[in-house]
Amino acid sequence: MSIRKIFEYPAPVLRQETRAVTIFDDNLQRLVEDMAETMYDAPGIGLAAPQIGEPLKLIVVDMTKEKGGVRDYMAMVNPEITVKEGHQLDEEGCLSVPGLTSKVKRSRKIAVSYQDLAGNRHELETDNRFAVVLQHEIDHINGILFLDHLSPLKRALYKKKVKKWHAEEQT
Repeated sequence: MSIRKIFEYPAPVLRQETRAVTIFDDNLQRLVEDMAETMYDAPGIGLAAPQIGEPLKLIVVDMTKEKGGVRDYMAMVNPEITVKEGHQLDEEGCLSVPGLTSKVKRSRKIAVSYQDLAGNRHELETDNRFAVVLQHEIDHINGILFLDHLSPLKRALYKKKVKKWHAEEQT
């Protein structure tokens, strides 16, 4: 396992079209382990493959509280939201959008179809905070950042801040 670089906005890989995972092998298992280690190191509660430069429909999430140092993450291969119900407003941040948190409107309850690391199909229904995390990560594999859910003014202010950071890095 190794910690990978997390790409930050405006890196093109974050908007790149992803492809479905079709090979379920040791390479996939290693990639998921790298993603989990990277997520925990960041620290975060979710990570999508495009965030580490892999244009694949693959996410890892961990909504457990650390209990005795044991972490329990879940890998979801080719996840798709099949049902959305209700609305909620929740505070979000993103490892690929540093320095910004904001309230985002998401569905309160969702159903997700996905495959596990062996290729077996599963359905999961969830609500509240876990639903927000899954919607956020699934957005990543569709080239959408939480920044895209913000008002045009907030988005413009953040883009201006990022340009300033990049200009300071150049000097």
